[in-house]
Amino acid sequence: MRVFVRIAILPSAIWCLAAPNAACAHAIIVSSSPAAGATVSGDAVAISLHFNSRIDRARSKLTLLAPNGAAQALTPAADAPADELKAEAARLSSGAWHLRWQVLSVDGHITRGDIPFIVH
Repeated sequence: MRVFVRIAILPSAIWCLAAPNAACAHAIIVSSSPAAGATVSGDAVAISLHFNSRIDRARSKLTLLAPNGAAQALTPAADAPADELKAEAARLSSGAWHLRWQVLSVDGHITRGDIPFIVH
């Protein structure tokens, strides 16, 4: 009986050691465009957020906050890879902007953040 229990537990132990982040796959930004603190030129900005895991795009949100505090919801592109959010922002005036994001990761957890950038 003890041998059977050890054999049954062994695959689980190996999985936990080999993939310690599998059970905690919160979506974390790996890279963004614009990057936090970046200065961009022009009145149109291509937005791209790359995460460390797949996200549920239908339950994700992108909100652009203007220098005056006005909020504008952005629609994520449907054809982006499963671990990315992409959108286009147009008619941006000069000043300090914030991209507020919220995503639902495959582990069922919501993560959110804020990316400040400057339009010049």
